[in-house]
Amino acid sequence: MQEADDKTQANPMQHPEEQPSGADGSPKFGRLLLLLAFAVLMVVALTFGSLAYYT
Repeated sequence: MQEADDKTQANPMQHPEEQPSGADGSPKFGRLLLLLAFAVLMVVALTFGSLAYYT
């Protein structure tokens, strides 16, 4: 019974335990950075392409 009281005292709101860092669901910031760079390059290419086409 004492063990149950200790767990309640340490976690009175019954929150789930913290996930370990580096879990399988962690975001892949390298991939996101590459995707952002690709999107910026596409916008730049469209800008220069439309500028060259319409002038």
